[in-house]
Amino acid sequence: MAAERLVVVGGDATGMAAASHARRLKRPGELAVTAFERGHFTSYSACGIPYWVGGAVDGPDALIARTAKEHRARDIDLRLRTEVTELDLDGGRVRTRDLENGGKESWTGFDKLVLATGARPMRPPLPGIDAPGVHGVQTLDDGQALLDTLTAAEGRNAVVIGAGYIGVEMAEALINRGYRVTVLEAREQPMSTLDPDMGALVHEAMCGLGIETVRGAAVTEVLTDASGRARAVTTKDAAYPADVVVLGMGVRPETTLAAAAGLPLGESGGLLTDLAMRVRGHDNIWAGGDCVEVLDLVSGRERHIALGTHANKHGQVIGANVGGGYATFPGVVGTAVSKVCDLEIARTGLLERHARAAGLRFVTVTIESTSRAGYYPGARPMHVKMLAERRTGRLLGVQIVGREGAGKRVDIAAVALTAGMTVEQMTALDLGYAPPFSPVWDPVLVAARKAMAAVRAAEG
Repeated sequence: MAAERLVVVGGDATGMAAASHARRLKRPGELAVTAFERGHFTSYSACGIPYWVGGAVDGPDALIARTAKEHRARDIDLRLRTEVTELDLDGGRVRTRDLENGGKESWTGFDKLVLATGARPMRPPLPGIDAPGVHGVQTLDDGQALLDTLTAAEGRNAVVIGAGYIGVEMAEALINRGYRVTVLEAREQPMSTLDPDMGALVHEAMCGLGIETVRGAAVTEVLTDASGRARAVTTKDAAYPADVVVLGMGVRPETTLAAAAGLPLGESGGLLTDLAMRVRGHDNIWAGGDCVEVLDLVSGRERHIALGTHANKHGQVIGANVGGGYATFPGVVGTAVSKVCDLEIARTGLLERHARAAGLRFVTVTIESTSRAGYYPGARPMHVKMLAERRTGRLLGVQIVGREGAGKRVDIAAVALTAGMTVEQMTALDLGYAPPFSPVWDPVLVAARKAMAAVRAAEG
């Protein structure tokens, strides 16, 4: 009997985790696995790119979890620098183009297909946005291209367009490399993944760290010099000199192939799957990672959340199902943590705008506490914002901004959200305490107590 043919499109976290897990579950000769990756690298940590660019970690080799050689040694036909250009679902085949050998095209047949095409940096259609010196940062190839620009640049001015997670992380990386950094954010506050009042804390801290952060600054053009390279970024009010420009406006699902093939997409443009990560309406096609939408366990809606933690889990689930086992991915609560210099930024669950969009009635509270007992050396301020559903008191979301010891406290709230706990139930959580680690009432529990009181007052 001929081996079943599995084709994987995309060679990073989801794609190669799926390929590897499916391979382990099948006996030799039962499954032929072919994976296509248009870049030079596979199975790498995209989250580590800002720290590579900033010099905190070595790269790119240190960011690679498993090399192409290692995958091939496990009987996976991994083809780098090969781009999939078309999905022929009726014919059960994909068209590919060899990016290294004159663009030679060919077809490869499949019985089962995994789409792990990731996401692409948002790049608005502005004059000069595609000029040399303007960089999105999504892959290791992107990181290397940015480093090449930084090495060749004669000046030391950098502009980051957008102050989302990638924007603030890249601002730190450029500061660490000795650049004068200006961050241009079109919204009223940086970090649109936080509510504006918490984003204001991030803005204040960024300015204190020497990062010029301009709010309400919608970019109108990237100006270029006589050679066509980026030299400045303009808004309606000013022009900012730039020897390098980094795009930090977030990402969108890379579903161009899927859309052309007629596969189902959600509101954000991400592929829609069932709990087994199978593309809806297609028995032999799976998708995962940054190209899909997933169920938000708090709001009950589909959302696009591009994080490596989800991508790896998706790959394991897909590999189990492709390999003849069974696994599901139940959904997410939207937990993320980041930093800019010594400022830690974290959130989980819903923001106010998400809760309103879901039709939820809620209360919000914000508290200021410290990362350790106030009398213990090194105690630093920490702000915690909490959303709770009116009447039920169900926890809806938490945001944290503070210094050392602040960010990972969001995991307490992530577990509480996943368990569907109320803020009153949270006040009884038995958390670890010692003065070097926490006040006697942990800041998350202080916020829960205040939220419990707000819920009672709202219904009183």
